[in-house]
Amino acid sequence: MLLAEVAGTWRRVAATAGRSAKVAALAAALRATAPPLAPVVATWLSGRLPQRRLGVGWRALADAPPPAATATLTVEATDATLGAVAREAGTGAGARRRALVRGLLASATEEEQGFLTALISGELRQGALDALVVEGLASAVATPPEAVRRAVMLGGSLGAVAEAVLARGPAALGEFRLRVGSPVLPMLASGARTLAEALEKLGPCAVEEKLDGIRVQVHRDGERVRIYTRTLEEITERLPEVRRAARELAVESAVLDGEVIALDADGRPRPFQETAGRVGSRLDVAGAHAALPLSPVFFDLLAVDGRELLDRPTEERHAELVRVAPDERRVRRRLVEDPGDPEQRAAAEAFTRETLARGHEGVLVKALDAPYSAGRRGAAWVKVKPVYTLDLLVLAAEWGHGRRAGLLSNLHLGARGEDGEPVMVGKTFKGLTDALLAWGTERLRALAVAEEPWGVRVRPELVVEVAVDGVQRSTRYPAGVTLRFARVVRYREDKPAAAADPVAAVRALLR
Repeated sequence: MLLAEVAGTWRRVAATAGRSAKVAALAAALRATAPPLAPVVATWLSGRLPQRRLGVGWRALADAPPPAATATLTVEATDATLGAVAREAGTGAGARRRALVRGLLASATEEEQGFLTALISGELRQGALDALVVEGLASAVATPPEAVRRAVMLGGSLGAVAEAVLARGPAALGEFRLRVGSPVLPMLASGARTLAEALEKLGPCAVEEKLDGIRVQVHRDGERVRIYTRTLEEITERLPEVRRAARELAVESAVLDGEVIALDADGRPRPFQETAGRVGSRLDVAGAHAALPLSPVFFDLLAVDGRELLDRPTEERHAELVRVAPDERRVRRRLVEDPGDPEQRAAAEAFTRETLARGHEGVLVKALDAPYSAGRRGAAWVKVKPVYTLDLLVLAAEWGHGRRAGLLSNLHLGARGEDGEPVMVGKTFKGLTDALLAWGTERLRALAVAEEPWGVRVRPELVVEVAVDGVQRSTRYPAGVTLRFARVVRYREDKPAAAADPVAAVRALLR
């Protein structure tokens, strides 16, 4: 199969506004895909790489060689080269990766170069994410999308499901079931601005603490325990305290959903990056554990002692969790059986305030009658957490890739230092609509004081309003802190540079 066929599908989907037309284009591409290639093609069309990370930055993609005149690259050869890029390690790995990528681009046509650049940079923004590819796959084999979606949730991989169903037809979907030891995609939450809004959406519900930790899925089968992240990466060997806690539960087998979090002596959460650093560390696990032990906290039970609970309501799953896990291993929660009752609403509001005062990032509101919809961001779970806004200065901007090629996209953000000079506190390209991208590119080019291969440096005069979930400590930035989940709200031409927030206001958001 030629890479040009996949790149052509990408172009058609990107140029199409209607959902049904996008699904039809994806279905045609998948129908024409040989089953052994389906894991690669389906993953690419979802905007991701099977290798996950290549270790290749935008600079390696910025200066592409002249494109090939004719399409000769195959899907197999392209995937093999990307696999070789991902495997490069050690001294000089960066240069070898760049050489491999440059060689690949030199063999690609102009359309293929655009596809590869967008795919590698993570900017394959065509509206064909997993949900649409699932619908396309369902259409390709004439089966209901819900059946494919459930198989993907339980199989943990769109690619694996695509290969099976294209090879053996819809009957293959029945092969994908919840098994202890095989991770499933986690259920995700939508958002609400306030607790009142969440209660209005859900009706009878439970309000739970939303911990600022790392999501984990824990599988226990007898004495054997396996632990996975939300992206289904196995991290069992890094978390001895979680293995020990799982073995202490009153079960023979179970699949649990929860978080691990680092707490201080008063039971308050330590900075998120400390938890993330501990979970991510592969070296000296025993020493890391001694220096920073983590606390596992469970909030859902997907299977127990041979019984699958995915389709059971929230309250039934929680009752089973209470039966098998002690209080200190369960997330704190409060029931709101009647959201219209003023006393229950007031109690839920008080619980939310108390949760924030304890240093956690917000609450998660769950409908009592909802099943566990693995892999879906549905309406049955709603997260509520404070959103803070800061008025910051744009210090520089990087050229975008893919659909954003030719536009200044990634903004370098600064706050006013004590001496009045701007101090960089983070970057973001999120929240920028097409209109904001076009306006910002024109405005920032007018403010440019230096052109760089990667973008422009600008006079620190343009104020942008940025929404953040908070800030965290960072040694990468001179202020010692950086923004968390920053996204652009709007440009504030009505505000002079002197009205931008000071560094002290940014640091004040540290929990």
